Amino acid sequence: MKVVLLSTYELGRQPFSLASPAAWLRAQGHDVTVADLAVSPFPIAQIRDAQLVAFHLPMHTATRLALKWMERSRKENPSAQLCAYGLYAPLNAELLHSHGVQSIIGGEFEQALVDLAGGAAPSTVTPLDRLTFIPPDRSSLSPLTRYASLVTPDGLRVVGATEATRGCKHLCRHCPVVPVYQGAFRVVQAGVVLADIRSQVEAGASHITFGDPDFFNGPAHAMKIVEALHRKFPAVSYDVTIKVEHLLKHRDLLPSLRDTNCAFVTSAVESIDDSVLAMLEKGHTRRDFIETAGIFRDLGLVLNPTFITFTPWTTRSSYRELLKTLNELDLVDQTSPIQLAIRLLITANSRLLELDDVRRVARPFETHLLAHPWRHADPSVDALARQAMHIVDLEQKAGASRRDIFQRLWTLCADGERLPENFTLLPRTAVPYLNEPWYC
Repeated sequence: MKVVLLSTYELGRQPFSLASPAAWLRAQGHDVTVADLAVSPFPIAQIRDAQLVAFHLPMHTATRLALKWMERSRKENPSAQLCAYGLYAPLNAELLHSHGVQSIIGGEFEQALVDLAGGAAPSTVTPLDRLTFIPPDRSSLSPLTRYASLVTPDGLRVVGATEATRGCKHLCRHCPVVPVYQGAFRVVQAGVVLADIRSQVEAGASHITFGDPDFFNGPAHAMKIVEALHRKFPAVSYDVTIKVEHLLKHRDLLPSLRDTNCAFVTSAVESIDDSVLAMLEKGHTRRDFIETAGIFRDLGLVLNPTFITFTPWTTRSSYRELLKTLNELDLVDQTSPIQLAIRLLITANSRLLELDDVRRVARPFETHLLAHPWRHADPSVDALARQAMHIVDLEQKAGASRRDIFQRLWTLCADGERLPENFTLLPRTAVPYLNEPWYC
């Protein structure tokens, strides 16, 4: 069968989610075209000749972008079967069906795509089977130099990306992983991960991003991989995402992350308000975050915190407190500006809708937004959110530094309180970061 696999946005990474199913399908003799539309053109000729066109939908932005390409695919080839796979596929099944999608796959998608290409009837499935993976086939994807780079004091590094696990054992209310995996997580075998890394290093990568929702869901598996990575490629750096809860629980492993060339650790802090953290069921407290920041500072590790800045519980004073805390913890340069402007996204089937506070402000699901729109009880907070996003968007496009953008955001809510006089001095050390400005 002639199959086209398409991606629209994957955080500036070369998609594992195209390379992995491409390898599975090609191993069964299928003719596979892959195209990441974030960096390459829509493959019209291959679409017109395809029998199956499958879109990977890992997140909100990717799904919204995919809708127009689904319409284009139907126009170019009305007889092709359309499929959507990934976290946001089952969350938006009704909308996707209205755009001509016949098959929807959540969870572990490789075998399900093989079955579909092999003649299985169109359906909506969320398989969570433990798969035996094979090395991804990245041979026909755009080169790594077309994707986001790692910014370091010594210049830009070419970035590769892989996955060691999928899903998550935790049930945070706001997370899109939860409705699909329901507390399960699955591993990609270490040999496959290392083979994938090797192929990307040979293609020029000097940094690897692990796309796992939480790298320490399986800490022994995780450390086996990064220790082997460091032995084989000691000059290659990497970054991972780990919950605050896990960073404290497995603090004994943090020196090993540092010693194996971990450039930074992303952690979804989300809020510094304990009541909000409890409602989100994050599993950590404000004090835990502050303790974690101190551990990282003492170890010389870079912590890259992420936040859901504007929620139904945000106030002008709580926003100022967040900025003040980041400055006190010396995390201004480690925090991507977009993290100071993100607004809570309420997806279909979100556990947030279990909360009375959320139900009171949320409006009915709007398919064109892929979300339940909501308004803050205090209109001035919504205005603050709009102003913050405008500043971040405008200043990032102008090339402003993180510290300069932070200072502009501070003026929105300072109410006369001044930043320390030495705030405008250059940071003591340059912080490595990926130059992809968006997040979700």
